[in-house]
Amino acid sequence: MIVHLIDGTYELFRHFYGLRRFNKGKDAPFGAVSGVLGTVLQMLETGATHIGVATDHVIESFRNKLYLGYKTGEGIEPALWAQFHPLEEALAAMGVAVWPMTDLEADDGLASAAHLASKSKRVEKVSIWTPDKDLAQCVRDGRVVQVDRKGKKIFDEKGVREKFGVGPELIPDLLALVGDAADGYPGVSGIGRVTAVRLLKQYGPIESFPPEVLGTHKKEALLFKDLATLRTDAKLFKDVDELQWRGPTRAFASWRDRLGERLLERTAKAAAALT
Repeated sequence: MIVHLIDGTYELFRHFYGLRRFNKGKDAPFGAVSGVLGTVLQMLETGATHIGVATDHVIESFRNKLYLGYKTGEGIEPALWAQFHPLEEALAAMGVAVWPMTDLEADDGLASAAHLASKSKRVEKVSIWTPDKDLAQCVRDGRVVQVDRKGKKIFDEKGVREKFGVGPELIPDLLALVGDAADGYPGVSGIGRVTAVRLLKQYGPIESFPPEVLGTHKKEALLFKDLATLRTDAKLFKDVDELQWRGPTRAFASWRDRLGERLLERTAKAAAALT
């Protein structure tokens, strides 16, 4: 089987701002939610059987305690924020495995789910659907891959090396050195992508750098690496078949007015095809 893991928060942002091109700023209350469910349904209609969605139930996480400059929910538009929790509720009603993350982030949820799923001998491949560079660290050979839906690209371990210059195991080190503006940490001053790749190829992980390479910045770099390292120990499921879609729950009917007749009809048809 192939297990599909979806970054629900990214998909919600993608659909919200995608709709902005057409709605002239008049955001439908559940427009982005409907869009995400439509994306998941399309995957089910085209053969996906085992799907899990990780979401940021809150934006802040344990990382905010490690570094004060780490990203927060500040600046998220109210119309978008108002759809975070309804997305989780709608996915659950649709019968899709969903993991709302609190102390951890959605990225940690995806990393944990990939780790758990890849341990099953019945799983042929794990596909992580997000363009987020953090998730590149989860790629393992061709068995755990990262899928960029927008760019229509699939990254196995070779693809990660070609894109970033280092393998998946050194992605946290690379991000620590160059920084990640989206997550709110700056990296090490004076070190750009080319220099970072050269240093990592020469010395390996930051812990192996000679003292003179980073000097007084080494402690800072190790903190940033800790921020960039995804946690894989969230206990999201015990058996991979918990991710198998078996159709919507009875509660899904109550979403008809919010999501539209067409989406519910498509879901019912997809469920009927299971029998």
